Amino acid sequence: MSIWSPTSWREKSILQQPTYPNQDELKKVLSELKEYPPLVFAGEARSLKEQLAEVSKGKAFLLQGGDCAESFSEFHAINIRDTFKAILQMSVVMTYAGGLPVVKVGRLGGQFAKPRSSDAETINGITLDSYRGDIINGVEFTPEDRIPDPKRMIKAYNQSAATLNLLRAFASGGLADLHQVHKWTLDFAHKGEISQKFEDLAEDIGKSLKFMEACGITSKTYRTLRETDFYTSHEALLLPYEEAFTRKDSLTGEWYDTSAHMLWIGDRTRGLEDAHVEYMRGIKNPIGIKAGPSMQTDDLVKLVNRLNPENEAGRLNIIVRMGADKVGDGMPKLIRAIEKEGMNVVWSCDPMHGNTIKSSNNFKTRPVGAVLTEMKQFFQVHKSEGTFAGGVHLEMTGKNVTECIGGSFVVTEEDLSSRYHTHCDPRLNADQALELAFLIADTLKDAQK
Repeated sequence: MSIWSPTSWREKSILQQPTYPNQDELKKVLSELKEYPPLVFAGEARSLKEQLAEVSKGKAFLLQGGDCAESFSEFHAINIRDTFKAILQMSVVMTYAGGLPVVKVGRLGGQFAKPRSSDAETINGITLDSYRGDIINGVEFTPEDRIPDPKRMIKAYNQSAATLNLLRAFASGGLADLHQVHKWTLDFAHKGEISQKFEDLAEDIGKSLKFMEACGITSKTYRTLRETDFYTSHEALLLPYEEAFTRKDSLTGEWYDTSAHMLWIGDRTRGLEDAHVEYMRGIKNPIGIKAGPSMQTDDLVKLVNRLNPENEAGRLNIIVRMGADKVGDGMPKLIRAIEKEGMNVVWSCDPMHGNTIKSSNNFKTRPVGAVLTEMKQFFQVHKSEGTFAGGVHLEMTGKNVTECIGGSFVVTEEDLSSRYHTHCDPRLNADQALELAFLIADTLKDAQK
């Protein structure tokens, strides 16, 4: 292997990158970003790695969720708060009913860049660059908006910094206190079966807390009752931005990407000799690999060896995204290949990306039924293989959107147009995400028997 450096990826072939028309401006922006403070700290990334090591041993469960792609226009404290509350709801359901601690990782504070199936988009005979996320260009179909603008990276950094500041305040400032569990219910939550199940669970937790207080265990004396650990993640797609935040840790001398606690490589950019794998092999953050139906066993084993040569527990998260009709065929062979090599990995399920369809009224959507089915099959395959289904990776929001059809509070195709706000892919709303959390909790509970 060649010697790694934060810039060695530049010697490799690279996919899914914009072409900036003004290279001088790009260099100026990147130089400025290199002087900015880090968004996260190396010690935090190491703490996440330790918690993910527990997941790899079957002693915890990973919940990773948030926006498909963060946007500048939807940046608001209420949106951040509501997504945080939705993740808290899901995690407490899994922990209380499933009997395992939950490692909480948001697709927040940096998830701005998106891979695209085509470099260009044509509408009414006009062809422009595809929208690649607000960190690169604008969503409006105009020549001005679609030109890649490096100054957007600075705005993305500033928004990420503000988001992280608020998330840290929520995690340690009282909102995550288990005594507030009744207040995590979102204002728009529909009064259906799932909401009632959560209210019943919250009441049970309240009774348990009263008993613990009688025994002298209170949120004043035990941090874990009043605070939570909350980490951030995004796809490390725009490598010039990631390079700008690659810093050497003063305590260990190791390199970390300080733009997020966890980064992942997408299914489109995981070529073994390509730039994204080259970059990721050198940073010490926990990292993920998206594995779709085209992933071959030999390729996966080579990737794991390249990215985690010391077989370190908690370092690597394989995020399987097959589609509800492909899990049974595609996943067992991947698990067997990793088990045969004795590799330490976290297995998590992305039940979103393989289940995207076009509705009859031309909206990109995802049937909640297919999402639930893929999640069930993910657990079933791991049970049959004797391995641990360690996590879930969701595109979701705390907003009251209508982007995915189905769920216990049914969103129909006709409903999609009422609150379809995503700039890229459809997200589960809080009701739909909570429904999935109860499914996962029940499955975890069965596994404990």
